[in-house]
Amino acid sequence: MAKSTLFICHSCHQSEQRPPERPTDGAVLCDRIQALHQTWSRQSELEVRGVDCLWTCDHPCSIALIGSDKPTYALAKILVKDGNHGEIAEAVLQLSTCYLDSKKGNIPWKQFPEVLKTEFIARIPPS
Repeated sequence: MAKSTLFICHSCHQSEQRPPERPTDGAVLCDRIQALHQTWSRQSELEVRGVDCLWTCDHPCSIALIGSDKPTYALAKILVKDGNHGEIAEAVLQLSTCYLDSKKGNIPWKQFPEVLKTEFIARIPPS
């Protein structure tokens, strides 16, 4: 079985007023997802990779979920606030479970966790 991949932009940040010593929201989110992934029951089916940029800089934070012969889901403007990185990380793995469970990679809107229902979602057909 081909492994799916979750990309997380670790350069994304909600506010331009970030002190240089503070990690970006994307980096914190990436760390949280990778930590949860280590003990996740579906770990062997999903690779989690932080990337420098997903080109959604005006709409941070962003992730992309891709799989062989499945559509790609690109989500931007995931609202990171008040330290909700853990909630978002759990929601991303919940969405990943739906993706892995779907033979064709189709995820109905009603299965998207609330915290990930943004107006910036693209479903790109498989090549």
